[in-house]
Amino acid sequence: MSESKKITRSDLWKSYFYSLGIESGCSTTKQEAPGFAQGLIPIIEKIYPNKEERAEAYSRHMELFLTEGRVAYYCVGVAAAMEERNAMEKDVDPESINAIKVALMGPLAALGDSIIHGTIRPIMAGLACSMIATSNYTSPVGTFIFLGVMTTVVMVSRYFGIFKGYDTGLMLVSSMQAGGILDRLTKYAAIAAFIVCGGFISSLVWSYTPIEYVSGDTVIALQDVLDGLMPQLVPLLYTLLMYYLINKKKINPVLLIVATMVLCCVLVYFNILA
Repeated sequence: MSESKKITRSDLWKSYFYSLGIESGCSTTKQEAPGFAQGLIPIIEKIYPNKEERAEAYSRHMELFLTEGRVAYYCVGVAAAMEERNAMEKDVDPESINAIKVALMGPLAALGDSIIHGTIRPIMAGLACSMIATSNYTSPVGTFIFLGVMTTVVMVSRYFGIFKGYDTGLMLVSSMQAGGILDRLTKYAAIAAFIVCGGFISSLVWSYTPIEYVSGDTVIALQDVLDGLMPQLVPLLYTLLMYYLINKKKINPVLLIVATMVLCCVLVYFNILA
């Protein structure tokens, strides 16, 4: 092993498991910093034999830190590499370690939120809900698929964050930013999420009205008229209304959820919806 290298894969695995609390270790003033510092315990304890140096390193990583929890592991890997360089070669400004973390917080948060939470999660959740609804709510297969896929995505993201962050340092993110790849990836992932989520409206937002107009032998069902205009017209219009209220009127989504539940109960009670 090179004299400038002291961290082994075993140490990185320890850091991987220590970092699992990076979000649960949040504080009001430091956000994810306590969990981040915990993830570096195996690294700092190994590379800094001096107690004062360890204390300084822990203090550095207790500064405010906040990004998407799954991709935060890349920052852990980068910080491990820089701390090792600082301990072995003494040619890294300790202040630059936090500066790099701060620089990475925004781009990584955008990447993690758009791909994991904005694309993969809604796609898998929609698929799982559709499978459960299709089985008449009797089969748990959709639930297991959702949990399996999301757990795999999360754990693999964390693995590559730690190990690739340590191996490549800033080169990967810098090259992606310089070429505009990071911005394009974030943009296209968001577009894909909007398309997929829009496609799930007809199957996940459901309404049926039993209202009928009767005149002699003529019976006109309101639901048939609406379906003749456009299938699932009411769910589409209601979804667009929610988007308008959230995006344009800035109404709290939780308030709209509660209002929707109350509205549905009232409409069902008066036999307007079934």
